[in-house]
Amino acid sequence: MNEKLVNEKLIDDFENYLMFEKKYSQNTVNSYKEDLKKMDKALKKDFRVLNNKDIQNYIQNDLKDLNASSVSRTISTLKSLYKYLKINGQIKTNPVSNINTPKKAQKLPKVLSEDEVNNLLDINLKTDFDYRNKAMLELMYSSGLRVSELINLTLNDIDTKSAIVRVFGKGSKERVIPLDEYACEALDNYILYHRYNLFKHGENNYLFLNNHGEKMTRQGFFKILQKLAKEKNIKTSFSPHTLRHSFATHLLKHGADLRSIQELLGHSDISSTQIYTHITNERLQNNYKEFHPHGK
Repeated sequence: MNEKLVNEKLIDDFENYLMFEKKYSQNTVNSYKEDLKKMDKALKKDFRVLNNKDIQNYIQNDLKDLNASSVSRTISTLKSLYKYLKINGQIKTNPVSNINTPKKAQKLPKVLSEDEVNNLLDINLKTDFDYRNKAMLELMYSSGLRVSELINLTLNDIDTKSAIVRVFGKGSKERVIPLDEYACEALDNYILYHRYNLFKHGENNYLFLNNHGEKMTRQGFFKILQKLAKEKNIKTSFSPHTLRHSFATHLLKHGADLRSIQELLGHSDISSTQIYTHITNERLQNNYKEFHPHGK
């Protein structure tokens, strides 16, 4: 039997605010909710009566075994919650206004080399699933989509004649991304000749379908990536975000400016895009050390 939360209604109201007013993604809302449930169970007090010292003690004692990234996310959750409570007149003073998030060590994302990408995209096309996989990967590398954006695409979002894809990203912000001819060709082949064969129990409008004829899932996409990487003997560690990172890094390497890459990726802040300059700088240093006569 689940333990009843002291702040259950408050958390439910906050969840509705995040989803319907702030337009946060379901994954983000779920993360916020879990953070608040954890604090509720630890403190067993109405969040509206907590003061700065209560929250500082909670962070120092109950979150002490978490890494900096998890602590930062929890503090971000609390800042958002108490801002919401202040706006709605449920508290007079904000108990987290002077609490700073710990600095996170910046990790460079994993990227594939251009040869590895070409190897991954060189799929032997025999089955309807092969054509689907080819279309998914070509589209991701051509556009830099997030996995959540990819799996939620519908047929209406793709226009291969104009060579564009329309995407609703974080915060339901729409962006239009150009597609290269490889992606357009792969999409046309899949949509015109193979997608219909994947239906099992009636039609739907989602672009990419799984083996049950339903919308592709994040887990399903990851399994496909892992299987293809293993078949191609690609040793670079994989995540569903790898092609997005590779897309941005390769664009920067070939001369695209950072602002354009920011727009294509749908980053609201340029600082999120600047991580890719660190990757290219690191590779430049490695190449210098390897190839310059005095580099070693």
